[in-house]
Amino acid sequence: MSEGRRRLFFALWPSSGVRAGLVERRKPIEGLSKRRVPDHNLHLTLLFLGDQPADRVQDIVSAAAGVQADGFSLVLDRFGWFQGARVAWLGGAAPVRGLTLVAQLAASMREQGLRFDDRPWTPHVTLFRQVRDGRALPAVEPLAWPVNRFELLESVPGRPYEPLASVKLD
Repeated sequence: MSEGRRRLFFALWPSSGVRAGLVERRKPIEGLSKRRVPDHNLHLTLLFLGDQPADRVQDIVSAAAGVQADGFSLVLDRFGWFQGARVAWLGGAAPVRGLTLVAQLAASMREQGLRFDDRPWTPHVTLFRQVRDGRALPAVEPLAWPVNRFELLESVPGRPYEPLASVKLD
């Protein structure tokens, strides 16, 4: 990352109860990889902004705070594997209110003139990296995640993700 830039993303940051549920559900697939995502970094990305100018962080926070979206319930009920990225995850179907939130966030960031990876939202929490084969994953007990806020987080190599701002949903 170049000087004066910050690696940013919007995410759902789990409560302690949801985080404990994620950690518990990860146990049956512990043997997939030695590269387990640390408990303190477990999150569900809404919109990855990537490297953005450091002097734009407050504009990003203000734009996100202007998003009018309702809270929703998310159910994580399946393990999955992204072969190209070599990650195993716990995820679920995208609820309409979640899709609406992501669309509004993306529109708000485009209005700010930001460029970012605008790929379709696939709700998932990455559990392991450097997974060689994730084709035979077990069933998992569903985890309900009541969503009433989202966060702007910063990723700094070698450090835990840092929440920069929190936005409450209606």
